[in-house]
Amino acid sequence: MELEKIITERHSTRAFSDRPVPRETIEKLLSLSTRCPSAINIQPWEFTVVTGEERHRLSRILVKTMRERNISCGPGAVRPLRDHFMDRQRSLANSILPNLDKGVQLQDFTNEGSCNFYGAPVAIIVTIDTAFSKSRLVDVGIALGYMVLVAHDMGLGTCPIGLINSFEDEIREALNISEEKEVVIGVAVGYPDPHAKVNRAVSSRAPLSETVRFY
Repeated sequence: MELEKIITERHSTRAFSDRPVPRETIEKLLSLSTRCPSAINIQPWEFTVVTGEERHRLSRILVKTMRERNISCGPGAVRPLRDHFMDRQRSLANSILPNLDKGVQLQDFTNEGSCNFYGAPVAIIVTIDTAFSKSRLVDVGIALGYMVLVAHDMGLGTCPIGLINSFEDEIREALNISEEKEVVIGVAVGYPDPHAKVNRAVSSRAPLSETVRFY
């Protein structure tokens, strides 16, 4: 598949089939993803791959904690967002809402779905050693960008899950992750459910005039 086609076609998957993803497929995905550049080749990313009953157990823990704490998905802003950011968020919501089952609330769908990795058979928890400064999160982001594109080329769907940051302690305990590691993000990985309407939702992108400056 041509790179431009991959970039154009790829979008987040929010409903997955039960089809398992072979370990060798995940290993190939991660091997290609980590071909990305990083500062002085430090490669600060680390991945914990969770499948099978362990993935379901982790999701039960996350859903239970989310309900107890009443935590919701959000942009993680430290001050009120400007209108154009909010417009982009509303645009995504408007693309998803028509594709949800009748009576399902968007907030419930995203909160429960995020904690359940939208039913994906594979959850990848991305961590970084706390010895690094926040600037090295850039490298992790580059690896994540490679990952979602490589996955699409391999016929896999993905959805980055940011909400799990709120449950770092629970994730560490459930997966025996050292306290010297910071949980950065999760990624749902699997084969998209071809019959799920929600997978038809595709978010728009702001025009370059809103995000680019030329001098």
